[in-house]
Amino acid sequence: MENIEQYLELMTNFIVTYGMKLIGAAVALIIGLWVISMIMNRFKAVMTKRDVDPSLVPFLISVLGISMRVALIISVAGMVGIEMTSFVAILGAAGLAVGLALQGTLQNFAGGVIILLLKPFKVGDFVDVGGHMGTVKEIQIFTTIMVTPDNKVIIIPNGGLANASMTNFSAMPTRRVDFSFGIGYGDDFEKAKSLIKGLIDADSRILKDPEPFVRVGELADSSVNITTRVWVNSADYWAVHFDMIENVKKTFDKEGVSIPYPQMDVHMAK
Repeated sequence: MENIEQYLELMTNFIVTYGMKLIGAAVALIIGLWVISMIMNRFKAVMTKRDVDPSLVPFLISVLGISMRVALIISVAGMVGIEMTSFVAILGAAGLAVGLALQGTLQNFAGGVIILLLKPFKVGDFVDVGGHMGTVKEIQIFTTIMVTPDNKVIIIPNGGLANASMTNFSAMPTRRVDFSFGIGYGDDFEKAKSLIKGLIDADSRILKDPEPFVRVGELADSSVNITTRVWVNSADYWAVHFDMIENVKKTFDKEGVSIPYPQMDVHMAK
């Protein structure tokens, strides 16, 4: 009976001593997380209003959120009565262990920082990297999210991305579109060149400077190939590419210019 009373007394003392601290810490944690969420939303709105590079916004918000949550946890631990020096020492040792265990993750973090500092690409760019081709949707702390032309989402770790060779199709404001149109050896190549130039002049998306290039480029086995090169704004590349091919086919058919296909003439000897 006496032991039960001692246990009850110890429990009562514990509740009196730590109960209010735990309740206060829980309330502080809930309010703190709510305040952090409000700050992050406000921070995002301010950056968007000031036209901050969209590539930086998710990264900065993530770093800010993690930093504030770590500070909140340390403050709540202090409210409960945990010694800060001991807590910081434990946190440092845990951080070292986690760092050794997550070397790849830290490499991805460093890669994200390098990408945001050197800016080999930004949100909205169309890139080809690591065998993946798509539009950059978001640059996060550890990964970069891309969307392919057929609307698939690709998530690439920043560590490998920062060290990989890549092609950025959106880096320059203009691009060159290359064509090779084949006509028959019996057709008038000057007429074919004139028809192609007429289609180029009629397309307002094709730039006049640099000047379009239309010349006979190859005498192939079955055709005379006319090399055509035009410059367009990067956003118009694929539209001009497909429209030009269709328009040349329609115009050649209408004007009687043949587009040959590989064939073999067989001569029978008597």
